[in-house]
Amino acid sequence: MSEKMQQLRETVAYIRKYVSAEAGTGIILGSGLGNLSNEIKVEIEIPYNDIPHFPVSTVKGHKGKLIFGELGGQKVWVMGGRFHFYEGYTAEQVAFPVRVMRLLGVHTLLLSNAAGGVNKAFKVGDLMIINDHISLFTVNPLLGKNEDELGTRFPDMSEPYNKGLIKKAKEIAAANKIEIHEGVYTGVTGPTFETRAEYKLISIVGGDVVGMSTVQETIAAIHCGMQVFAVSVVTDLGIREEENVITHEEVLQAAKDAEPKLTLLFTELVKSL
Repeated sequence: MSEKMQQLRETVAYIRKYVSAEAGTGIILGSGLGNLSNEIKVEIEIPYNDIPHFPVSTVKGHKGKLIFGELGGQKVWVMGGRFHFYEGYTAEQVAFPVRVMRLLGVHTLLLSNAAGGVNKAFKVGDLMIINDHISLFTVNPLLGKNEDELGTRFPDMSEPYNKGLIKKAKEIAAANKIEIHEGVYTGVTGPTFETRAEYKLISIVGGDVVGMSTVQETIAAIHCGMQVFAVSVVTDLGIREEENVITHEEVLQAAKDAEPKLTLLFTELVKSL
């Protein structure tokens, strides 16, 4: 067994000491979106720093706990806070919790993130279902020796975000009068917000929003056979007035304001699974 698989097995064994029940759905919450965990009937919370080989979230707005509980009548694993390449973690470390979830039995992964709006039709507080992504500006988490136990060497990425889940989410949004967009997420490394020229480039290549997470998690999930659904909360606008400077505090506030809509969407989607 490789060192990578040994570490994954040790992590799963530790978690299984606390939770023996199964859950088919995993959720990863982005910046400022951690309060969805308040809607969960929590059975156990495990701090990341207690879990062997687990990274530790260092970003404000990320709680840093692995949660097991019930949402919408379904058992779920929830990461209250994620890890980012810009924190100094490798792409493989960013993907590590996704692989742990898969070994715990998760087959459906729901992702949320705070993102900068590139599409000029978007405004702060909007939700956008991700139907595709551009990952050319990030490091691929599958670099290096392939772990055949997890997935194939060359995974197909023609449908990274499950069309069936997207259809369900759009129906839920319509039924609850939630305005929602659909589009392409562009992943970058961060931690700097993008320059004006970079926003222009992202717009030209087809990106509707831009952010510093999600794509590495999605790639790892697809590699190990999971289906993925993801939503961005537009927390700032890249195509903006000259005097408008983006701050992380403003991003967190915009995410907080949009959180009730996202919570409803995720809860109803989990119910439907």
